[in-house]
Amino acid sequence: MRLRPIAGATMASVLAADGGLHTFWAVTGSPWPAPDHRTLSAALLDRQVPFTPPVLVPLAVLLFGGAALVAARAGLLGATGRRLPHWLPYLATLAVTGGIAVRAVAGLGWLFAADPATAFFALNLALYTPLCLLLGAAGLVLLRRERRDRWGRSQAGRRPDARPANGTPPAVSAGRPAPRTAGTGGRTPGRE
Repeated sequence: MRLRPIAGATMASVLAADGGLHTFWAVTGSPWPAPDHRTLSAALLDRQVPFTPPVLVPLAVLLFGGAALVAARAGLLGATGRRLPHWLPYLATLAVTGGIAVRAVAGLGWLFAADPATAFFALNLALYTPLCLLLGAAGLVLLRRERRDRWGRSQAGRRPDARPANGTPPAVSAGRPAPRTAGTGGRTPGRE
């Protein structure tokens, strides 16, 4: 099984779910799952911040956009993702991975700085930091350069000596000259 689609699906799903949660908070004004906004803010950020649409909507847009571009980088959007300039999903995945890595490092620091009696400490220890470490690793998988053949097709997960789908010998598909074959008048097939 290929790791790239799994990493992309995991990362995009978490970003989209987080975007959906921010949209829910912005549209309904509900502090769910907390009883009030003060408790929600303390549990998520360990400080008081406003949970209002001007704060939440831009975050939701960034999260949904990041999810879509990460999915495109992983090759999960099919033809739609291939229409994008190749650098856009790469840079978006780089930015998302960088942001998640910063949050993971900060989360490790908060394990020593936050009050252990708070909900934030427990959530940071059990959920936020481990999730950020996992997503950071997924981002690194997506940022790895994908091996491609000379026609631009992905070679991820293929053995180097595997015969390409078009049936040509591996030496031809790798850009090396094919061995001369009998019955071709001494010419290499396909090289006129």
